[in-house]
Amino acid sequence: MKKKLLGMLAVTALIFTGCGANDSKTESTKESSKGNSESTVITTYNYEKKPVEQTFKKVPEKVVAVYQSPIEIMLALGLEDKMVAASQLDTDVKPEFKDAFKKVKYYDKAPSKEEVLSLNPDFIFSWYSYFGPDTLGDIDFWMDRDTNTYMSQNSGVKTPNTLENEYEDILNIGKIFDVEDKAQKMVDDMKSEIDKAIKFAEGKEKVTAVIFEVNKDGQYRIYGADSIGGDMAQQVGAELVADKNGNITKEELVKLNPDVIFSVYYGESIEEKQALTSITENDALKNLDAVKNERVYPMVLSNVYSTGIRTLDGIQAISEGLYPDLHK
Repeated sequence: MKKKLLGMLAVTALIFTGCGANDSKTESTKESSKGNSESTVITTYNYEKKPVEQTFKKVPEKVVAVYQSPIEIMLALGLEDKMVAASQLDTDVKPEFKDAFKKVKYYDKAPSKEEVLSLNPDFIFSWYSYFGPDTLGDIDFWMDRDTNTYMSQNSGVKTPNTLENEYEDILNIGKIFDVEDKAQKMVDDMKSEIDKAIKFAEGKEKVTAVIFEVNKDGQYRIYGADSIGGDMAQQVGAELVADKNGNITKEELVKLNPDVIFSVYYGESIEEKQALTSITENDALKNLDAVKNERVYPMVLSNVYSTGIRTLDGIQAISEGLYPDLHK
């Protein structure tokens, strides 16, 4: 009887032990499944400029990045190994990214829709124009193929262009690739530079400024308050004497007579020189205060348009132009 009772107790113990093991395994599986199913939802835009939510169930592994700011955001976040293709730089990547960029396949011409399809990407990060009908087509085509997309907001998606849009782009990419701390640090550095300029300008008379690109017809295409360059200038305390996007004539520029001129260029160094000399060596502009006081500054396009990580460079360049003693 005693042996029989002991046997029954042993079986009972085994049953409970087995159930406990199975319950533990099931709970562990649930936890693992929960972790694997966690996803990131990001709002981006389609070609009609309407918001679209995209779900990222995992970090993208095969990324096509086209244009300056998407490429450099990827590099700045240490994601060069994720890029299977890059294209359409306006200027060389920043010096600190050159070694990393050597790992990335670069296309001199933006990859066609067929070329991108052959790369089988799971993420395309670019400007608004790349998703037009003559290039990649709208994002629905790619979402149907399990390829998520992201459009830089200041590349034609949103008006006005603002610093907040640039901050949001960087933070969103940080979330998508699970490098949020790096992304937040970049944004914090940008905001800190704004604060530094504001503090320096306190109690001082406002500096008048204009930001433009010299057109081939001799007119000046203004980067107004609705542009990222204009938003930078106003946020650090400048008074934009031409605050509407559009063209002005040489005569109108003379009447505005700004304290500081930022002349936008893109391409190689010869164009940087032309951005300066087209103002400083123009007899019709020689009496401008900015020319007489040598306060005409060339400004690379990537520092004032869809700026990405160069937002910091743009803020610093504009701040230094307005307040030469700021960083002394």
